[in-house]
Amino acid sequence: MGKVPAHSHHITAPEDRVPFFQQAAYSIGALVNQMQAAALTAMVLVLNLGLGMDPAKVGIIGTVPRLIDAFTDPLIGYTSDNTRTRYGRRRPFMLFGAVISGLLFILMFQLHKESPESYSFWYFLIIQCFYVVAFAFFAIPFIALGFEMTPDYHERTRLQGACNTIGQIAWVISPWLFAFMYSNKDLVHGVRVLAVIFGVFIIAGGLFPVFVNKERFTHLPNVKKRKAMEVMKDFFSGCKIAFKNRPFVWLCAITFLVFNGFILASSFTAYVIFFYVFGGDYGKGGQLLGWNGTVAAVSSFFVIFPLITWIATKLGKRNTLLMTIPLSMVGYAMKWWGYNPQHPYLLLVAAPLIAFSLGSIFTIVTSMLADVCDLDELENGSRREGIFGAIYWWMVKLGQAAASLISGFLLNWTGFKESLHGAQTAHTLLWLRLFDIGIPIVASLVAIYFIATFEISEDRAYDIRKQLELRRGKA
Repeated sequence: MGKVPAHSHHITAPEDRVPFFQQAAYSIGALVNQMQAAALTAMVLVLNLGLGMDPAKVGIIGTVPRLIDAFTDPLIGYTSDNTRTRYGRRRPFMLFGAVISGLLFILMFQLHKESPESYSFWYFLIIQCFYVVAFAFFAIPFIALGFEMTPDYHERTRLQGACNTIGQIAWVISPWLFAFMYSNKDLVHGVRVLAVIFGVFIIAGGLFPVFVNKERFTHLPNVKKRKAMEVMKDFFSGCKIAFKNRPFVWLCAITFLVFNGFILASSFTAYVIFFYVFGGDYGKGGQLLGWNGTVAAVSSFFVIFPLITWIATKLGKRNTLLMTIPLSMVGYAMKWWGYNPQHPYLLLVAAPLIAFSLGSIFTIVTSMLADVCDLDELENGSRREGIFGAIYWWMVKLGQAAASLISGFLLNWTGFKESLHGAQTAHTLLWLRLFDIGIPIVASLVAIYFIATFEISEDRAYDIRKQLELRRGKA
């Protein structure tokens, strides 16, 4: 494919700006979305390290709910797109999802050491399946709401930059969760306490965008009543259209590779720190894990909004990704020397560079998705933010499920045994480091191809918007 033409720089009109209070409310919703994901990732360690559950079973727990998402997320997105109420297409679903998922999050982690492994396995798995569906009722319409809050190419990047900057608070906090759980020497009790805190936060924080944010497309034509078979036919037609949209598929591939390469690798990071760097000392390991995550998250504050957002508005979204992803690859490579038992905090040097990948992916790619939704309306005549957002995030979750399943089996393959504690073999420690460092580098290399061949430039995005406004009127 040929080189994407250079673009002229467009200026955002005042009426296309998202007011500060609207940005703030939406950003709180983004923090809820990020916090529940970060907390779940950190707290699930209790299954193996607190309850002694087999890593392969932990991998299954991480996989099955994501497979359920494969069916529920697109259905929720489709239903939201085609719902017409006096309160909008998105907010009624968000209200239900925030309340129910917050309660289920609390319930999910009410675990006890005395329970048999089989009971804990089925208890956690079943409740998590209900939880991921309930939270999707909040998250999918919430994401779609963000796509439609402004029609401007650059303001979309600023909005996503602002909410992802606030969302980084989750990743400042989450690395310290293990240290909190271990502070009273009882991981299982600690995780029960944390579950209550985060469950309440999901409910309270999720209500901000429900009651503050406004929907842009509130006067769409009513959807005609149809039979169940007609609805399903229309649903599958919408999914088919999404997968035939090449720029959309490219964005899914970029995120799938970069984010899930990070997730798969990060499942080994705690084990490398605990057992290679500190020889099984959870207390010291938890401190380094906390500082490593904090440095990465704080770095993201300075990377996402003031730097990545600024670069993207000057050089374009695609060119910015071609700068940030290679920088993160250098950071991953530096971890090989950062894992140093004599100088353990040398690991922190790599964290700021790694922050460039996740910071740019969830700022720029989500902004690009809004441009793709405009292209879809131009080509097919419908607004489908919900179904595009659902399929996109389902691809992310599918990658998370695969990462969870693969990491469990890879962990077993390395020869890791929790019973050995700090006496893991040299073979185990070597492969833990190789998986932690090599997987995201390889995944990022493949992602660069998709970034380099993405089709929607700034000029193309503004041309699409102009054609849409001529078709449906500026209002």
